[in-house]
Amino acid sequence: MSDQSSESGSDSLKSIGSLVLVLKGMAMGLGDSVPGISGGTIAVITNIYERLIFAIRAVDKTAIKYFARGEFRKFWQHIDGNFLLLLALGVLAGLLISANTVLFMLDNYFEPLMAFFVGLVLASTWVLRTQYSRQQATVWILLMCGFLFTLYVGNLEPRIADVSLVYVFICGGIGICAMILPGLSGAFILLLLGIYQFMLKALVDFNFLYIAVFLGGCVIGLLAFSRILAWLLRHYHDLSFGFITGMLLGSIYVLWPWQQVISFYEDSAGVQHPLQTVKIWPLNYTEITGNSPWLGVALIAFIAGAALVLVLSLFFNKKNGSSVQE
Repeated sequence: MSDQSSESGSDSLKSIGSLVLVLKGMAMGLGDSVPGISGGTIAVITNIYERLIFAIRAVDKTAIKYFARGEFRKFWQHIDGNFLLLLALGVLAGLLISANTVLFMLDNYFEPLMAFFVGLVLASTWVLRTQYSRQQATVWILLMCGFLFTLYVGNLEPRIADVSLVYVFICGGIGICAMILPGLSGAFILLLLGIYQFMLKALVDFNFLYIAVFLGGCVIGLLAFSRILAWLLRHYHDLSFGFITGMLLGSIYVLWPWQQVISFYEDSAGVQHPLQTVKIWPLNYTEITGNSPWLGVALIAFIAGAALVLVLSLFFNKKNGSSVQE
C-alpha cells in the first residue's frame, strides 16, 4: 500500500509540474502579444529562462545523430522534449487566448494592464537579485548597460524597408532573438525593421514563400543565439543575470502606463495601431489625452502584479525551476 501511495503521490506531483509548465507557457504566449513584453521576460519571471535556453541549445549534432539512428527516446531526453512540448502547448494556448483577452484589455484598459506588467517586472528584478553577486562592480556595470540598451532600443524610430527574401530571412533571425531576450518585444523589433506590417499581410495572404523564409530565419537565429546565451550563462552567470536584470528594468520605460500616441501603423485589414508614443506624468494624463488615468485601478493592478511574482517565488524552488541542463 505504501508503494502504491508513493507512486500515486509521485504521479500527482508530475501532473502538477506539467500543468505549471503549461501555465508558464501560456503566460509567455500572452506576454508576446503585449508591446514591451517578450516571451523571454516571462520566462525570467517564471523561473524557466535558463532551462529554456539550454533546451533549445541542445538541438545539436548529438540530437540529430540520435534522431537519424531512430533513437527517439534518447533524442527526446537530450533536448528536454517534455519541457519544450508542454511549454510550446502553453505558448500556443496563450497566443489564442490573447486574441480575446489581452488585446481587448490593451484597447480598453491599457493603463491598468501596463501597471500590472510593471509590477511583475519590478518584483522579478527583486527576486532575481539572488542570481548574481551584488558585490561585483562589473555586475552593476552590466546591469546599467542592459538598462541603457533597452532604453535605446525603445527610443528608436521605425524605418521603411526595401523588402527582399534575404532581408526577410535576416529579420526573422533578429526578431526571434529579441523574443527570447528579456525586456525586448519581438513585434516591436519587427516594427523598427519595417517588416511587421509586411509579414502580417504575408500571413493573411498565405504567401508561403515569405512565410517559409521568415520561419527559416527564426529557426537559424534561435539555434545560433541560444548557443551564445547558453555559453554566457554557463561561463558568466552573474554578469549575464546582471545584464538581464538591467534589461528588465529598462523595459519599464516601454511599459509606462500613461502614454500619448503620436503616430500609428496600419495593419493588413486597414486598422490603425499605436506605433510611437510619448510618456506622460499621470497627473497630466487627462488634460493631455482626455482619457482617465485609472490611478486607483492602476495601483491595485501594480500591487497585484508584484504580489503574484513574490507569492509564486515562495512556492517554487528557484534552483529546480531554472536548473542548467548539462
